Amino acid sequence: MMGKQCFSGLEVTLMVLFALVSLLATVESRTVRKGHVYEKSGTGKELHSQQRITGRFDCYPEAGSNQGTCEARGCIWQPSDIPNEPWCFYADTHGYITKNVVETASGITLDIERNANFPSQRPQSPDIDTLRVEITYLSGKSLRWKIYDPNNARYEVPVPLNLPPTPETDENNRLYRVQIKDNPFGIQVIRKGSEEVIWDSAVPGFTFSNQVLQISTLLPSDYVYGVGETEHPSYKHDLNFHRYGLFAKDQPPGYKLNSYGLHPFYMGMEKSQSSHGVFLQNSNAMDVSFVPTPALTFRTIGGILDFYMVLGPTPEEVVQQYTEIIGRPVLPAYWSLGFQLCRYGYANDAEIATLYNDMKAAQIPYDVQYADIDYMERQMDFTLDQVNFKGLPSLVDRMRADGMRFIFILDPAIAANETKGSYPAYDTGIENDVFIKWPPALSNEIVWGKVWPDYPNVTVDNSLDWDTQVQLFRAFVAFPDFFKTSTATWWGQQIKDFYNNIMKFDGLWIDMNEPASFVHGTVGEQCLGDPILENPPYMPPLESMHRGLPHKTLCMNSEQILADGTRVKHYDVHNLYGWAHTKPTYDALLSTTGKRGVVITRSTYPTSGRWAGHWLGDNYSAWDQLLKSIVGMMEFSIFGISYTGADICGFFNPAEYEMCLRWMQLGAFYPFSRNHNTINMPRQDPVAWGPEFAAISRDVLNIRYTLLPYLYTLMYEAHAHGNTVVRPLLHEFVTDANTWSIDRQFLWGPALLITPALDPGVTVVRGYVPNARWYDYHTGVLTSTVPTDGLAEADRLTLGLVKVWGVTAPVTQVTLSVTGRPDVNLQFTYNAQIQELQFDVTSQSHTIEKPFTITWKTA
Repeated sequence: MMGKQCFSGLEVTLMVLFALVSLLATVESRTVRKGHVYEKSGTGKELHSQQRITGRFDCYPEAGSNQGTCEARGCIWQPSDIPNEPWCFYADTHGYITKNVVETASGITLDIERNANFPSQRPQSPDIDTLRVEITYLSGKSLRWKIYDPNNARYEVPVPLNLPPTPETDENNRLYRVQIKDNPFGIQVIRKGSEEVIWDSAVPGFTFSNQVLQISTLLPSDYVYGVGETEHPSYKHDLNFHRYGLFAKDQPPGYKLNSYGLHPFYMGMEKSQSSHGVFLQNSNAMDVSFVPTPALTFRTIGGILDFYMVLGPTPEEVVQQYTEIIGRPVLPAYWSLGFQLCRYGYANDAEIATLYNDMKAAQIPYDVQYADIDYMERQMDFTLDQVNFKGLPSLVDRMRADGMRFIFILDPAIAANETKGSYPAYDTGIENDVFIKWPPALSNEIVWGKVWPDYPNVTVDNSLDWDTQVQLFRAFVAFPDFFKTSTATWWGQQIKDFYNNIMKFDGLWIDMNEPASFVHGTVGEQCLGDPILENPPYMPPLESMHRGLPHKTLCMNSEQILADGTRVKHYDVHNLYGWAHTKPTYDALLSTTGKRGVVITRSTYPTSGRWAGHWLGDNYSAWDQLLKSIVGMMEFSIFGISYTGADICGFFNPAEYEMCLRWMQLGAFYPFSRNHNTINMPRQDPVAWGPEFAAISRDVLNIRYTLLPYLYTLMYEAHAHGNTVVRPLLHEFVTDANTWSIDRQFLWGPALLITPALDPGVTVVRGYVPNARWYDYHTGVLTSTVPTDGLAEADRLTLGLVKVWGVTAPVTQVTLSVTGRPDVNLQFTYNAQIQELQFDVTSQSHTIEKPFTITWKTA
């Protein structure tokens, strides 16, 4: 059933799937969904789009191709009337040729050689002519293939994974088999049973050069999900020639813009209704292209190609198997599931105190208060503004004594222009050599940046343009190298000293850790070292790509040092900066407070979910962001980060009343539920809009709080078994192909379906009700109010056989009540052994869009 709770004309729709009540009705060839009628797809096997199939793999993804530049690469030039289809594409045999195949019970090893009939694609990036391929049967449901240079060591991602201690050597225990194609070289992974080829890289275009690595695969269907962190308008990818650049950046979400983290993982559906997942363990800048063949292409600018595949076969099992490899999501503290408030731009501690008192007076559920960089002295970590926030420590103590929790923000960049001896964070950082420097062959200096900290003894003139403010007022900063064990120890000590000597806290929020800088590369914007790292031969389609990779971050020639002493270029590990920042922060929180708490991080990489949650970044106050927040949460669910949510009502721009209220209703069902916005914008917290808004917010948050035991259980299941918390419908109803494209609704775990209002002015939501047993969350009564939108009487669903489980006492009477008609006593049977009550309402010819109530009496 679909139930609806009205809040002054503003609605949130909840459905609960529960194994107690079953309503079986006559089902015609159409399925009624709330407020609309759709044709059923039958078997669900016709899943491919009807677009013309293309076999073209793009040979010239850069701008400016023409017939001459295309043919110089040994590729085929042929104009096309299909929009966005490449005109320059690879010949069928372009790539590598297979040699020396050795098969064992645990996998396959082979060598491949570049097909010399084709010229090098990019002379600045020399091809590696001979490569080694190692395929390992990790388990019955997972495998790995690694492609690397056997003669020269290349950078490999230093992120540990949880792999089985021994491979699966019994072919009968494996869900797959592997085939090798010779010319061009390719790997095919075939699912046993359905015989579908679920990975097929035996296509032209395979490239492995010093700074350009490219591999393509055919896909078994059009249904592909994942790949982040970028914004796109739907959960299911549009395969109609789209390319997404991936590179961690201080970039607010926007269409196809690379944002804060890197997640080169996708889940694909198969025509047999099975699913699989593919993870590329590579941390360099990259892009992923989708074409309607269907196929996709990974292009990365460094490292090796190290793939992991999990075979489900259900979508939920895909996530469980993926998180078994990368690590299960962290279990956040119970209190962190409460509603949270934050704002960049609190003027002083009195403003926070007033907000707290107003929220209490309005009786709005609220458990966590934040402080953004306002609380710091000149935006410097581990300091307190003694003018405007002098009373904050005592306020925090009072709020915590009332049962509230407090979270503070920390950025990684440390101010460097303070008088020696006055700022311990910097002084001890220098003593322990924790900051990122140039390689010794270039300089012994720190790679300086600028972020939020101001110079001492300056008055910031906010009327000036941003670049001038950065030049005149922002201090030099140094960036800790969190790969170093000494840095983790130093960071933990700063956090402990802040807690013990300045102010208590319960969780930590780490921001700007892509890492972000307000200058490009370094102060003065002159990067030392090889310029080919700053502006590589192939540039993925990144925001401000014309400015090079150092735009708004560090120079790529900067050096970092891994825990084992290996020296690496920032070029290779840039996308791991937030990942390296997260675990030391989690460890410091745990050791400092002695409690689990919660860490929220902006920049993430696979395995980050083991220690932190993630908010979806500096979004905008706009209606389209409501849907995009659902897409983002679904994606991070399959990325293994369960504790997620967007800034409710938006971070940038003034919020509008109805939009903010709808967002509060949606946000009440984010795992991480926080209202947050930026400086110089109007307040948008629930008590800022007046009594009606406060009352509606209170009502929907009370629903959330009623469900917290269930939500916490889901968080535990995610932590223990890798289950999703925010769950796409296809995970529960994978045999129903209608669910494969749904992203305007989502589940909490297996049992609660949320169908929010996402558009202005609507008072009715349209949602899909999968074939299952449902009951109305708000009433708990077996009832129905499904509108028909003018559906002919003969086509409407008719109430039929009803089964009720869990009836513990003998039944004496069953009654059907319909408004305007006399009550009818129904014939029934009761089975005490299985506690089942059964009755048939078919004779009443009652169509289910008309309200009804069924009640029974027990002895």
